[in-house]
Amino acid sequence: MLYECLLEQAKKMGIHSGSAFRAIAGFERHGILHEEHFFELAGDLTVEIDFAVSDQEADQLLGMIDREQMRMFYVRIPIDFGVVGDTATLSGGKAK
Repeated sequence: MLYECLLEQAKKMGIHSGSAFRAIAGFERHGILHEEHFFELAGDLTVEIDFAVSDQEADQLLGMIDREQMRMFYVRIPIDFGVVGDTATLSGGKAK
């Protein structure tokens, strides 16, 4: 599965966390509705993969995806991230 590949590659690149979420229903650009059913194949529905990364990490990850010619839709949204209530320090940043 593509999401497994992306999560593994991000981990190898030093990205500290990533998550994959599978949709239960949705439609795509051609207007075809896909819904989760008991016997449906796992690869038929959209999987959203999220990373909270710095601008530099986002550029590196998107560059790797482009070099590997993986075709996919992406959204890049500015966020603030960090850790609250822990003495451990993570290098927070802003991603676009």
